[in-house]
Amino acid sequence: MTALCISAGVASITLYVNSFTLAWMHSVEKIRWEEQWTIHDNALHVVLASVRGSGAGMEPPLDAHFLNGAWQYTPHIPPLQTLRLAHSPFTQGYELCFGGECYALSALMSELLTLDTMVLEACER
Repeated sequence: MTALCISAGVASITLYVNSFTLAWMHSVEKIRWEEQWTIHDNALHVVLASVRGSGAGMEPPLDAHFLNGAWQYTPHIPPLQTLRLAHSPFTQGYELCFGGECYALSALMSELLTLDTMVLEACER
Protein backbone atom coordinates (compact mmCIF):
# COMPACT_ATOMS: atom_id res chain seq x y z
CA MET A 1 0.00 0.00 0.00
CA THR A 2 1.26 3.46 -0.88
CA ALA A 3 1.82 5.81 2.02
CA LEU A 4 3.42 9.09 3.00
CA CYS A 5 6.08 8.84 5.70
CA ILE A 6 6.97 11.98 7.63
CA SER A 7 9.98 12.09 9.90
CA ALA A 8 11.60 14.65 12.17
CA GLY A 9 14.62 13.52 14.11
CA VAL A 10 13.88 10.02 15.42
CA ALA A 11 10.09 10.45 15.32
CA SER A 12 8.01 9.40 12.32
CA ILE A 13 4.42 8.90 11.27
CA THR A 14 2.84 7.09 8.33
CA LEU A 15 -0.22 8.40 6.52
CA TYR A 16 -2.00 6.04 4.14
CA VAL A 17 -2.79 8.52 1.37
CA ASN A 18 -2.29 8.58 -2.41
CA SER A 19 -2.25 12.36 -2.65
CA PHE A 20 -1.92 15.40 -0.42
CA THR A 21 -1.64 19.16 -0.50
CA LEU A 22 1.27 20.90 1.20
CA ALA A 23 0.47 24.50 2.16
CA TRP A 24 2.32 27.31 3.89
CA MET A 25 2.25 31.06 4.39
CA HIS A 26 5.01 33.13 2.75
CA SER A 27 7.15 34.51 5.59
CA VAL A 28 7.32 38.08 4.25
CA GLU A 29 4.22 38.58 2.08
CA LYS A 30 1.86 36.52 4.32
CA ILE A 31 0.29 34.93 1.23
CA ARG A 32 -0.76 31.28 1.10
CA TRP A 33 1.13 28.92 -1.18
CA GLU A 34 -0.08 25.39 -1.99
CA GLU A 35 1.34 22.40 -3.83
CA GLN A 36 -0.67 19.32 -4.75
CA TRP A 37 1.30 16.07 -4.69
CA THR A 38 0.58 12.48 -5.69
CA ILE A 39 2.42 9.33 -4.63
CA HIS A 40 3.12 6.60 -7.13
CA ASP A 41 6.05 4.44 -8.25
CA ASN A 42 7.50 5.02 -4.76
CA ALA A 43 8.07 8.72 -5.49
CA LEU A 44 6.46 12.09 -4.80
CA HIS A 45 5.10 13.93 -7.86
CA VAL A 46 4.07 17.58 -7.67
CA VAL A 47 1.14 18.06 -10.04
CA LEU A 48 -0.09 21.60 -9.36
CA ALA A 49 0.98 24.66 -7.41
CA SER A 50 -0.92 27.81 -6.59
CA VAL A 51 -0.14 31.09 -4.91
CA ARG A 52 -2.72 33.72 -3.96
CA GLY A 53 -0.58 36.70 -4.98
CA SER A 54 2.92 37.76 -5.88
CA GLY A 55 5.70 39.61 -4.16
CA ALA A 56 9.11 39.08 -2.61
CA GLY A 57 10.57 35.97 -4.22
CA MET A 58 7.24 34.47 -5.20
CA GLU A 59 6.47 35.62 -8.70
CA PRO A 60 4.39 33.05 -10.59
CA PRO A 61 6.11 31.50 -13.63
CA LEU A 62 5.26 32.64 -17.15
CA ASP A 63 2.99 29.64 -17.79
CA ALA A 64 0.81 30.34 -14.71
CA HIS A 65 -2.84 31.26 -15.14
CA PHE A 66 -5.11 33.12 -12.72
CA LEU A 67 -8.04 30.99 -11.58
CA ASN A 68 -10.28 31.17 -8.49
CA GLY A 69 -8.21 33.92 -6.87
CA ALA A 70 -4.80 32.26 -7.29
CA TRP A 71 -2.00 31.90 -9.79
CA GLN A 72 -1.91 28.21 -10.74
CA TYR A 73 0.82 26.36 -12.58
CA THR A 74 2.50 23.00 -13.00
CA PRO A 75 5.98 22.97 -11.43
CA HIS A 76 8.59 21.54 -13.79
CA ILE A 77 10.48 19.29 -11.40
CA PRO A 78 11.08 15.55 -11.63
CA PRO A 79 9.59 13.07 -9.14
CA LEU A 80 11.30 13.19 -5.76
CA GLN A 81 12.30 10.39 -3.44
CA THR A 82 12.32 12.77 -0.47
CA LEU A 83 11.06 16.27 0.19
CA ARG A 84 12.93 18.15 2.92
CA LEU A 85 11.11 21.01 4.62
CA ALA A 86 12.72 23.62 6.83
CA HIS A 87 10.87 24.41 10.03
CA SER A 88 11.29 27.75 11.77
CA PRO A 89 9.70 28.81 15.04
CA PHE A 90 9.60 32.35 13.60
CA THR A 91 7.11 31.60 10.80
CA GLN A 92 3.72 29.97 10.53
CA GLY A 93 4.17 26.24 10.01
CA TYR A 94 3.29 23.97 7.13
CA GLU A 95 -0.15 22.43 6.69
CA LEU A 96 -0.80 19.02 5.22
CA CYS A 97 -4.22 18.51 3.63
CA PHE A 98 -5.75 15.14 2.73
CA GLY A 99 -9.16 13.54 2.91
CA GLY A 100 -10.86 16.94 2.82
CA GLU A 101 -9.14 18.22 5.99
CA CYS A 102 -6.00 20.27 6.69
CA TYR A 103 -3.69 19.68 9.65
CA ALA A 104 -0.75 21.66 10.97
CA LEU A 105 2.34 19.47 10.64
CA SER A 106 3.32 20.60 14.13
CA ALA A 107 0.04 19.13 15.42
CA LEU A 108 0.75 15.81 13.69
CA MET A 109 4.30 15.72 15.04
CA SER A 110 4.99 17.69 18.21
CA GLU A 111 8.73 17.02 17.70
CA LEU A 112 8.65 19.67 14.96
CA LEU A 113 8.49 22.36 17.59
CA THR A 114 12.17 21.82 18.45
CA LEU A 115 13.65 20.53 15.17
CA ASP A 116 14.45 22.54 12.07
CA THR A 117 14.02 19.88 9.35
CA MET A 118 11.32 17.40 8.46
CA VAL A 119 11.35 14.83 5.68
CA LEU A 120 8.40 13.65 3.59
CA GLU A 121 8.81 10.54 1.46
CA ALA A 122 6.81 7.92 -0.33
CA CYS A 123 6.89 4.61 1.46
CA GLU A 124 5.37 1.16 1.14
CA ARG A 125 3.80 -0.29 4.30
